[in-house]
Amino acid sequence: MDKIIVSPSKYVQGANALNSIGEYVKPLGQKVFAIADDFVTGLVGVQVKDSFAAVGSELVLEKFNGECCHPEIKRLVKIAKENKSQVIIGIGGGKTLDTAKAIAFYCHTPVVIVPTIASTDAPTSASAVVYTPKGEFLEYLMIPRNPSMVIMDTKIIAGAPVRLIVSGMGDALSTYFEARATARSGKATNTGGAPTLAAQALAKLCYDTVIADGLKAKISVENKLTSPAVENIIEANTYLSGVGFESGGLAAAHAIHNGLTKLEECHHLYHGEKVAFGTLVHLVLENAPLAEINELLTFCKSVGLPTNLHMMGVKELNIDKLREVAAASCAEGETIYNMPFEVTTESVLSAILTANKLGQ
Repeated sequence: MDKIIVSPSKYVQGANALNSIGEYVKPLGQKVFAIADDFVTGLVGVQVKDSFAAVGSELVLEKFNGECCHPEIKRLVKIAKENKSQVIIGIGGGKTLDTAKAIAFYCHTPVVIVPTIASTDAPTSASAVVYTPKGEFLEYLMIPRNPSMVIMDTKIIAGAPVRLIVSGMGDALSTYFEARATARSGKATNTGGAPTLAAQALAKLCYDTVIADGLKAKISVENKLTSPAVENIIEANTYLSGVGFESGGLAAAHAIHNGLTKLEECHHLYHGEKVAFGTLVHLVLENAPLAEINELLTFCKSVGLPTNLHMMGVKELNIDKLREVAAASCAEGETIYNMPFEVTTESVLSAILTANKLGQ
């Protein structure tokens, strides 16, 4: 099996980076089609328009209606083609960014991703989640190349609700442990190949950075301010975790996340909040040293990530429901089979109950 690493072609990060978006995007094309929802347009629309005007590029900024679904994608593709757009830009949260990826895929153009939050590692990846118009999961759109550019304006991201960047830390915490498990098992990563040394090193750096700077970053963002710690955490949540998961591999933590969607009590949680508990279950499942588990628990408690089912909204432990969670985590094709040993519904159920107890 060949070793493969994938990543965006360019990653840009800094306070007020959006002031220079026109300059950064110009080499990709001068006829630009950007999408953003009403809130984000009100937040950065003038800043983006001024930047493109300063370099003489043509910008069409279109409203995104809120759902990454085929009717919305088709509507926006039509407008992009009518304007003979040479590059697509998505500015905002996950569904906006995934829609931009899909538009670029169908228009055969480069895509530039501009997150206004740092809550997941999806911005750098070569995939998009497509929903029905009612918001129900429909399919993954697998795109043959990663974004041409990701631009992170850390001043804007630091102004977002603190829970979002903390959720991103929860997602990032899993990256190293899942990459480590995938490497040990010899299974393929999301790239279809084996992990490179670079991907494994980035995954480890991701974890080390979150542990070192996560609490400091949270305090800064609570005050709507940037800092060296905030800069480091934004890079860890987005780039290090993004390249680390896609080129390093996913395993039990994200499969447990998927299983937790069976619990209605957990539907209010963000992705990274569920992944944080999934990471604890992952470590218990592989019988990791207690010191490693305690380090994870101490960090999660310090920033407010859930460490047990009660913190996630589960009032009573129902073994039958938790067995359903475990079974869903072990569904055919799930990433839990990247663990370097046999996994069963019963072993996952045991790990969930143990992790819940340790997390109390």
